[in-house]
Amino acid sequence: MANGKDKEGKELFIASALPDKETMDGVLAALEKADWSITGVQSREQQRRPLAPFITSQLQRDAANKLGFNVRRTMGVAQRLYEGVDLGAEGTTGLITYMRTDSPRVAPEAKTGAREWIAKQLGAHYLPDSPNVYKGKKDAQDAHEAIRPTDAARTPESIARFLTDEQLKLYTLIWRRFVASQMVPAVYDVTTANIAAVSASTGKTYDFRVSGSVLRFDGFLKVYEVSEDKKDEDDETANRLPSLDGVKTLELDELVPEDHFTQPPPRYNEASLVKELEERGIGRPSTYASIISTIQDREYVVKHGGSRGRFYPTEIGVVVCDLLVENFPYIFDTAYTAKLETELDDIEEGTEKWTDLLNGFYGYFEQELKDAGKHMRNIKRMEQVTDEKCDVCGSPLVLKWGKFGTFYACSAYNKKDPASCTFTKENIAAKPDLNTPEAQEAGDTEEYCENCGKVMVMRRGLFGPFMACPDYNADPPCKTFRKLSQKQQQKPPEPTGEPCPMCGKPLVLRQGAYGEFVSCSGYPKCKYVKQNLIEGMKCPKCGEGDLAERRARKGNIFWGCTNYPKCGFTSNLKPVAKKCPTCGSPYLLEKTLKSGVYLECPNKRKSAEQESPAKKRGKKAPAVDEGAKVVCTYSKRIGDAPPPPTAETHGPVIEKKDERRELQPA
Repeated sequence: MANGKDKEGKELFIASALPDKETMDGVLAALEKADWSITGVQSREQQRRPLAPFITSQLQRDAANKLGFNVRRTMGVAQRLYEGVDLGAEGTTGLITYMRTDSPRVAPEAKTGAREWIAKQLGAHYLPDSPNVYKGKKDAQDAHEAIRPTDAARTPESIARFLTDEQLKLYTLIWRRFVASQMVPAVYDVTTANIAAVSASTGKTYDFRVSGSVLRFDGFLKVYEVSEDKKDEDDETANRLPSLDGVKTLELDELVPEDHFTQPPPRYNEASLVKELEERGIGRPSTYASIISTIQDREYVVKHGGSRGRFYPTEIGVVVCDLLVENFPYIFDTAYTAKLETELDDIEEGTEKWTDLLNGFYGYFEQELKDAGKHMRNIKRMEQVTDEKCDVCGSPLVLKWGKFGTFYACSAYNKKDPASCTFTKENIAAKPDLNTPEAQEAGDTEEYCENCGKVMVMRRGLFGPFMACPDYNADPPCKTFRKLSQKQQQKPPEPTGEPCPMCGKPLVLRQGAYGEFVSCSGYPKCKYVKQNLIEGMKCPKCGEGDLAERRARKGNIFWGCTNYPKCGFTSNLKPVAKKCPTCGSPYLLEKTLKSGVYLECPNKRKSAEQESPAKKRGKKAPAVDEGAKVVCTYSKRIGDAPPPPTAETHGPVIEKKDERRELQPA
């Protein structure tokens, strides 16, 4: 019978469901006063076979589900286990086989080692009569054997003191999976019970059925616990039932009604995305980690919800995907990689010429490229009229495309008219929906070093912040780093609480290419920038401008006049507002040497013996008046030299949360 109707009036047939809430309430009322009894119990034996040793995709999925490792972290830790770990007297030893493979094949000596450990530690009843053999997929390259420990006798407990916490977790996962693959199946008693409920109020009999299992022999489950990506409601081994021997009557404990609606498929997380890539033949085992990293680095997707979070497409990701799929349908086909692998195998077997493959590819690509050049939409010039109104002048707003996605702009803006309206606002509707339960889960997503698996930190270098391994300055160093995009480097301006001396608007702390600086919030109309000035001192050359600290393109700091380019005074040493007692120079220079910090006169010159030969003067260069030179020998030590630079004191600065560096007077 139909359980209800959809919006179009068609009948719906839903198994074990009631059509509406009114019917459900009637059944619940009838079952409240009913006699419950077991009318039949059926039992059968079912085996659950062990799983094959890990291949790359399965390792990445299990590490995500059981350990909470993302793909990059998993491959980074596995790389260190493969390269080798110092085991004391044994020296540096590789603990696992190569971790980029699509084959479950295992070497015979490895099977023998696992069987010896099982027989010795667990007993012969856990050991099958012959070694278990597993077959890979038809299109597997089979270049490397499965991911396994190099020696099954090297248990995680025996080497735990030599491994980091994350290395021990991943090695334990690999070791248990491999050993379990050479054990006997687990045995369940699967029970199906039929239950009848006779209502005292209506006299009707309501039939129920429940299926479950009782573990009779653990087998390989003694070593390895199976992790299911999604539990199947029909999987009888997933439900555990108590023994029902001799049970005839039951007592009602609780009735739990549930509403079931058709749900959209969940968004991908790293584990499910790797599984989908593997099933569709997109990429190879060695490329899964780089694929997931690339789509995040280029901001095609964002991940919310911590290490087990879900991917949400960004606006730029959706636009790029639509344009590429629309204009390059041959290449941007989900089956393209799988088809290419098959054609490469045909070339290897000699059934296809490699020139035919390249000509066939380029023929499609050349034509699609020409069509895209003529017909591809120009997103940057897009101006879509909307119903939104400008908050300043009331003119209609248009939707434009900028560096970071779409935004609203006033239609009255005229580039040639400085007085025209410049109002803009963010297009919130195009951003990912962060109000879902998945997006509200655990906080910020940590990033892990792809070489050693440690949590990467943000550091500040000469050209701005970047992500780097915490062992960047260790011995030996781990030089893994990742550049941040311009948008990732930019922080929202923070108000300083000071007014602009030129226009009165608030000053804000901004992030620039050479670090943080304070400027007017009214930019670009007001271009005031707060400078680090030397207090109480004017430029000794022009007498009007102030002396400000500046940074050259190469990163070195110097001091120059604020009236530049009218005044070209510069100094590589910090000027000090003190008069020279020897020659009367209006200022001194602060010089730092190994022997200490000194105040020297700017007129101090080297002796004639120390003077280097004069450089050849150009034809147009003015002659130097040697008599105008003033030679002064004044020098005074004012303090000790700072300690020599080290990696801890002068290495890249690690960014800390809620940390703000204020500009201090020189």
